[in-house]
Amino acid sequence: MKVDRYYLEINSLKSLNKVNSPNQNLALEKVNIPDFALNKFFYKNIGKHHRWVDRLFWDDLKWISYLENKNVNTYILKLNKDLVGYFEVIEDLSIKSSEIAYFGILDNYIGKKFGGYLLSEAIKICFQFKSQKVWVHTCSLDHKHALNNYLNRGLKIFKKETININMS
Repeated sequence: MKVDRYYLEINSLKSLNKVNSPNQNLALEKVNIPDFALNKFFYKNIGKHHRWVDRLFWDDLKWISYLENKNVNTYILKLNKDLVGYFEVIEDLSIKSSEIAYFGILDNYIGKKFGGYLLSEAIKICFQFKSQKVWVHTCSLDHKHALNNYLNRGLKIFKKETININMS
């Protein structure tokens, strides 16, 4: 199967087309003590619709090792006490860059403007790390609005490729 993959970047907070919080009861929290079960939960539940498969074979030790890296940070979005979505950021201080490695909203919250808000907040947080570039990649297997959300927030495509993947 042919899949289009897009790499997008934003190089200044001034370029961000911010989305304000669509609900006063939303809270964004940094996960200060790595919790592999939480990341694994989001990865499986969001990724099941978009063929996120790379980490499905990770054992608990691999998850723990990944999340204990000081350059990896996880943020979760909650509505009251309910989990809504998350993102993982990987900082590369050597090149002053932050990658939004994983990003998503749980099914029950799609279509409620939470994705645009969460992405706005993710970009703002990345620039607080003193990054000069925030980047992400998405593909045609991701949610149908993913690419437009990135573009609408001010990210620009810097690379596009078509890859073949085995769907069996």
